[in-house]
Amino acid sequence: MQMLSAKDLTLGYGDDIIIDDLNITIPKGEITVFIGSNGCGKSTLLRSLARLLKPKGGDVVLDGENIAKMGTKDVAKQLSILPQGPATPDGLSVMELVKQGRHPYRGFMKQWSKEDENAVHHALEATNMLAFKDRPVDSLSGGQRQRAWIAMTLAQETDTILLDEPTTYLDMTHQIDVLDLLFDLNEKDGRTVVMVLHDLNLACRYAHHIVAIKDKDVFAQGRPEEIVTCNLVHDVFQMKCDVTFDPMFGTPMCIPHGRGRCILAEKAGLQQSAAN
Repeated sequence: MQMLSAKDLTLGYGDDIIIDDLNITIPKGEITVFIGSNGCGKSTLLRSLARLLKPKGGDVVLDGENIAKMGTKDVAKQLSILPQGPATPDGLSVMELVKQGRHPYRGFMKQWSKEDENAVHHALEATNMLAFKDRPVDSLSGGQRQRAWIAMTLAQETDTILLDEPTTYLDMTHQIDVLDLLFDLNEKDGRTVVMVLHDLNLACRYAHHIVAIKDKDVFAQGRPEEIVTCNLVHDVFQMKCDVTFDPMFGTPMCIPHGRGRCILAEKAGLQQSAAN
């Protein structure tokens, strides 16, 4: 299983520096979640770890080797990435999409093999998409489309999977559905999963390791129960909150302060009116 890390990493677009001199090591065989405010560099960091963005300084290292010096197919055999909101060509079937995950193993003269077939079948089976294999991807629901794309990354048969906001635009049911799938892949297959999530409570529930990004660097990292506090949420998100424990999972649960209808206040008002 690979070790993925960044050393003195600096990232940006043009003259705009997004990540500056960052050092991080991704725990092997665990689920790591990047959190932070909008624009802090979470997605930029994820793209760089997948060699989709060239660093302005520093290195991304995979199993002791600078990823920038590795061949494209060699990288694609070791880690896969699902970007946010990937676009699917019109009419492409689920099967055709998932088969694209075998591209790193295809040569100019190499025929489609039994190994390729087995990898695609396993990916469809693991994501419960076998029944939809002949359906056009653009005809599926949001949750089904996300499963189809995850199946494509599984067909690459990499030990490490990177996902940029895999629950974006999904309703609550499909968010849990996708995260449960990723959790199972980690639990059953030992896959290293790295993803960006905006929902802090879901991040705490599913992550073994959380990395909070602020001011172009790692602000804090560790197990959710060790680092997610009122102070961290205030410092990273500029938001006041209470942090309690999820009654089902025992993981940290953030209750943000803010305006809204307060049932307790309403009840107190009714009780006061009745007393008068």
